[in-house]
Amino acid sequence: MRILGIDPGLRVTGYGIIDFIDGQPRYVASGVIRSDDSTPLPTRLHTLFAGIVELVNHYKPQVAAVEIVFVNVNPQSTLLLGQARGAALTALTHSGLAISEYTALQVKKATVGHGKAAKSQVQDMVARLLKLPGQPGADAADALATAITHAQTVRFMGSLSAASPNASLLQARVRGGRTSWRKR
Repeated sequence: MRILGIDPGLRVTGYGIIDFIDGQPRYVASGVIRSDDSTPLPTRLHTLFAGIVELVNHYKPQVAAVEIVFVNVNPQSTLLLGQARGAALTALTHSGLAISEYTALQVKKATVGHGKAAKSQVQDMVARLLKLPGQPGADAADALATAITHAQTVRFMGSLSAASPNASLLQARVRGGRTSWRKR
């Protein structure tokens, strides 16, 4: 399964693409989509939308995993970040991808082992898990970690489905209702 991970941001949106083969994540690509601060907001949102659609068309992922971002310091920043996240989600649904969403706490816990991990710890663990020659940038690492989180969730849910006839109900509970799981 090929997974596209997205770490949404208005200035910089990180992306990470992995293949999940035989229970192991394998690196495909990562990087960032940048929007120009000097252009109007609609143009910046279109840049993010078009960049994600281009990634999907080029790499052909089967699913997408998006980090749920919370910013409470500045209401204006929160609003702008929400709009960037909306552009990313719209691009993914426009491309026909199923989307799973994970909080930063979930991503850090799945990748590093605890939810209070520093960015550098996430970068280091992503490099180790994917056997990269060096650490990816912070935004790309977050996106790759989000994709890895989804891969681990899929692996867990697959073993859960095999063990339980009520797996679809349990899947929704495990995810806290954040992802709509389809009954198999």
